[in-house]
Amino acid sequence: MDFPNFDQEFGHWEADTVQGKDHKEAVMTLVERVSKVEVILNVHSKTAGTITHHLQKWLAKFPRHFCKSITFDNGKEFADWRAITNQFDLHTYFAEVGAPNHRGLNENNNGLLRRDGLHKGRDLRHLSDEEVAQLMSYRNNIPRKSLGYQTPYEVFMKYVTDEQLLFF
Repeated sequence: MDFPNFDQEFGHWEADTVQGKDHKEAVMTLVERVSKVEVILNVHSKTAGTITHHLQKWLAKFPRHFCKSITFDNGKEFADWRAITNQFDLHTYFAEVGAPNHRGLNENNNGLLRRDGLHKGRDLRHLSDEEVAQLMSYRNNIPRKSLGYQTPYEVFMKYVTDEQLLFF
């Protein structure tokens, strides 16, 4: 195993998409395992090219240690995973088919996002960046028992410098 303490080490992310009503539009979600902070990328489309472009754009803003690994779903939208792995020198994993528990934190958060406004019948092609930012802020400012009643943002901030926050 590449990271024997991945569940206690900052920088290991779980990734998935939350699809809209036609299963063509989506947002991409990433959850960091230690801080439980959730990032929502407003990708609009669920194509592999679009997902890769938005993920590359987001990852380029941070130093290499910020993201050590990403565990993806097995969806076709992550078909260009090699480009991400090579460009950012990070480890890429995929959950086993039929084992969403390999990305349990991400799956749980996606269910909460659906409850909080990104329901299955919603058209996500015209979702505004402002609404995505508000939803992300709301989700990351809820204190969690598993974090000692701190919010995901509070825990996340312990690992991030002020300079890096300019890009978040």
